[in-house]
Amino acid sequence: MLVVALIVASALLVFGTGSETPSAAASTVAAMPDPPAAPRYKAASLKVPSKLPPVDFRNLPAAEAAGMIEVTAEGLRLPRISPSGWMPWIANSRRFDPAGPPARIGLMMINVGADEPLMQRAIEDLPGEVSLAFLPSTPELPRRLRQARDRGHETYLMLPVEDPSGLAERGIRPIETSADAPENLRRLRTALARGEGYVGVVVRSPGPVSQSDPTARPLVREVADRGLAVVEINPGPDTSVLHHLAIEMGAGYARSADILDYELASEGVTGNLGRLAAWVAETAPGQAPRHALGVVQPDDGAIDAIVAWHKQAAARPDISLVPVIGHFECRDACMARVRAQPAQLLP
Repeated sequence: MLVVALIVASALLVFGTGSETPSAAASTVAAMPDPPAAPRYKAASLKVPSKLPPVDFRNLPAAEAAGMIEVTAEGLRLPRISPSGWMPWIANSRRFDPAGPPARIGLMMINVGADEPLMQRAIEDLPGEVSLAFLPSTPELPRRLRQARDRGHETYLMLPVEDPSGLAERGIRPIETSADAPENLRRLRTALARGEGYVGVVVRSPGPVSQSDPTARPLVREVADRGLAVVEINPGPDTSVLHHLAIEMGAGYARSADILDYELASEGVTGNLGRLAAWVAETAPGQAPRHALGVVQPDDGAIDAIVAWHKQAAARPDISLVPVIGHFECRDACMARVRAQPAQLLP
């Protein structure tokens, strides 16, 4: 199996600390073996919050932030591209210094929100560079998204899609291949309206929805037209329908094929993190720097492993932990949207 680290080579400056203008986009594809995922949940205990870390998010004027919300006739509050051109996937991303070590690791904890103590631990204990993908059914989701942002985390929504082996969310009807396009769009919008301030949606793949162009096409169009990004979790080696649609529709896109909490791995999350870091740091002279994006389920052991690894990695000059936005690909149609509004490139 393959790890795919997809990078916005020219648009990374957009997410950094300056006001540079991007040029043509490119992507780097790198590979390493990895087994399939085996999610697991267990209980956790709440911890007393520590001092808030410094946060590097854009502080938009209230009018600009309000412009990225559409209130529908049904009363749904949905993300949108603002009249001045701000796209939520850029406006809500965490900024980072692109001048850091070019070998990058990204980490995302997925399915956050099913277990409240684990959710609280993820928000409070994980490094801010670790992105969090929340279930739309998370109780008090808007407040949890704000808490995560206050702790430095980029936030995403898990897209509820039919998956016999996945989580069944309470009160959320999944997107299904058996439903028609208008119904699936209604379900998508209902999920998107559950919270605000997130970067994009996360899709578990392969699956019936992500493998069906007729089903996925109107959904990716909706996501792209609302200025959101797509993160695909796909351990398969082949280029996916979602990837092709993201390129066509102009959506920012990232893919993770590395599942860090695969239970059959002898060293668990700790061993997989070490292996991932070693692989990223192996770039030979003349080769493009390697990037890798790993995902993990909420779990006490996984949180402890990431915290311990982060303390060790902080002393390494050859790799950097960056938010998931640092692993995005932005192709021609996507870059055309970015270039259309130069104001988005300002600090």
